[in-house]
Amino acid sequence: MKKIISLMMVLLLTPILISCSSSGSDSNADNEDVVELDFFHRWPNEPRKSFYDKKIKEFEDEHPDIKINVNSVLNDSYKEKIKVLVSGNDIPDVFTSWSDSFAKNLVSSDQIMSLDDVMDDDKEWSNKILESQLSGFTFDDTVYGIPFTVDGKAFFYNKDIFEENNITPPETYDELIKIFDKLQSVGYETPIIEGLSDKWAISHYLGTIFQRIVDPDVIEQDYDKDTAKFEDQGYIEGLNVFKELTDYMGDISTAIDHEEARNMFASGEVPIIYMQFAEIKLVEDMEQIDFDFFDFPEFKDGKGDPTVLTGAPEGWMLSKDAPPEAVEFLKFLTSEETAYEFTETDGQLNAIEGAVTEDNTSKTSVNAYKIIQEASSTAPWFDNAVNINIADIFMRGSQSLATGETTPEDIISEVQKALDD
Repeated sequence: MKKIISLMMVLLLTPILISCSSSGSDSNADNEDVVELDFFHRWPNEPRKSFYDKKIKEFEDEHPDIKINVNSVLNDSYKEKIKVLVSGNDIPDVFTSWSDSFAKNLVSSDQIMSLDDVMDDDKEWSNKILESQLSGFTFDDTVYGIPFTVDGKAFFYNKDIFEENNITPPETYDELIKIFDKLQSVGYETPIIEGLSDKWAISHYLGTIFQRIVDPDVIEQDYDKDTAKFEDQGYIEGLNVFKELTDYMGDISTAIDHEEARNMFASGEVPIIYMQFAEIKLVEDMEQIDFDFFDFPEFKDGKGDPTVLTGAPEGWMLSKDAPPEAVEFLKFLTSEETAYEFTETDGQLNAIEGAVTEDNTSKTSVNAYKIIQEASSTAPWFDNAVNINIADIFMRGSQSLATGETTPEDIISEVQKALDD
C-alpha cells in the first residue's frame, strides 16, 4: 500500500516538477508568448557580424518575449535576395536598405512600413536622427527608412609620398592627371589602384564622373526609369574619363577586388585610391602609412556641381506587416548608444546625433564626418541611383572598357537598346 501511495505522489508531482524546470530554463523557444522577428542584413563578415550578433543578444536579454531570427549575405547577393523576398511577399520584419532609388523601388512594392507616426510618437528618439540624411528614405513626403550609416567618397593619398615629391592635392581633373604622370616619372608605375572585379566600385567612379560632367537636369531625366534616354554626349565623355583613369591602374586592377586594392594602398605600395570614408579605420588599423584625402576634382567644362559629395546613407526599413516589437528593435538599432558603439567597433560614421566624437573614432574620421555634414548635397551611388539593369550594363561594360574590349559608344548603344526593350 505504501508503494502505491508513493507512486501516486510521484505521478502527481511530476507535472509540477516539469513546470518548475521549464520556467527556470534560459530558453524561450517553447514559450507561446514569444514574438519572433526576421532580421536581414548584408554583413556576414567581420567586424559587423560579431557586432550585430552581440547587439541581438543584448536586445533579447532585455526583451525575453522577443526572439530575433537573423540572416545575412554580402552586398551583391543581398541586392538580389531582398528583391526576391519582396516579389515573393516574404519580406523580413527588419532589414537594411540603401537609400534613394533602391529604397524607392522597395517602397513601390507597397510592402514597406511608413515611419512618420513612429517618429512623431517618440521625439526623444527621432530627434537624434540627422535630418539631412532622411531625404534618401523620404518619398511623397513620407519617411520609409531610418538612416544609420553615412558615407562619402574621396581620393585617399599617401601623405609622405606627396610631400617627398612636392605634390599637393589637385583642384581640377587635369591637375589630377598631371599628378599621375609625375608619380609614374618618379617610379610609381601604378599611381592609382582599384579592384575592378568589383562592379560596385566601378559604379562609384561612374556616378561621380557623370555628376561632375553631365547637366543636372539631364541626369534627373535619365536616372528616372520612366524618362531615361542616356543620349547626352556627357556620358561618352565620362566613360572616356573612366578609361583614362584605368590606364593608370595597371593590368592588376582588372584581376583584383577592392579589398585587395585597399590593402595595396594601406601598405604603401600605391600612392592613391578612390575610397569610402567608411574604410578609414581599416587603413588606420594596418598602421603602415600616414594618409589624407581630397574630393573628386572638377572638370574644366563640367556642367555639374563640383561641391556635391558622392555618398549616401544606408539605413533600416520595416515590413508593412511587422509587429510593434519590430519598432522597438528598430529604435534599439538606431539608438545613440548602439550608434556610438557601432562607430567605435566598425569605424563607419553614423547618422545619430552625438554618436560620432573623437572619443570613439579618429580625428581623420571626424574630419570626414564634417565634410559629409558640410557638403552642398550628396549624390547617391550610381548603382542605386538608376535602374539596376541599366547600371549593370554600365558596370559590366566598364570592366570591358578597362581591358580595351569595348568602347564608350558600344556601352551607350547597349544601354539605349535595353531602354527600348
